[in-house]
Amino acid sequence: MTVPELEDWILNNYSDIVVTNTYGERSFFYNPSGLLPKGIYFTTIKESDGPNDKASHLDRNGTYRISIGIGKSRYQKLFGATPKRAPKGGVVDIDFDFTSVQTLMPHPVYAWMGWVAMNNPSKNQLKTLENLLDIAYGNVLKKFEKRKRTS
Repeated sequence: MTVPELEDWILNNYSDIVVTNTYGERSFFYNPSGLLPKGIYFTTIKESDGPNDKASHLDRNGTYRISIGIGKSRYQKLFGATPKRAPKGGVVDIDFDFTSVQTLMPHPVYAWMGWVAMNNPSKNQLKTLENLLDIAYGNVLKKFEKRKRTS
């Protein structure tokens, strides 16, 4: 699955998503009618390493990572306890090969926040991604309503 295919699939299946290029990645925010300054992070697609995120070795030719914020509760059902926050520029302290492809894994930096990741998912894994994105989308809808009320 290519990055444009995955991006198109996300935008065709989830409403009110705004895409920005932030920190060297495509960041997908839920923000209907632009009501919040940025919106609520939904998912990201990253194609290169950054100064604070090198664990996946995304500088390999054709390598990219989708990251999905599924929340701590769902994360814990998949991987157990969330790790402690990594120091700036570091990686969470869990035993995982963050360079592996087509494998659902904790996010190398943001696992502590309930984020998961997959490098170079195949089209066969779209159903897995869809299930996780559905969870993340449900979470952002709730967060959006809460922020809207307090804004």
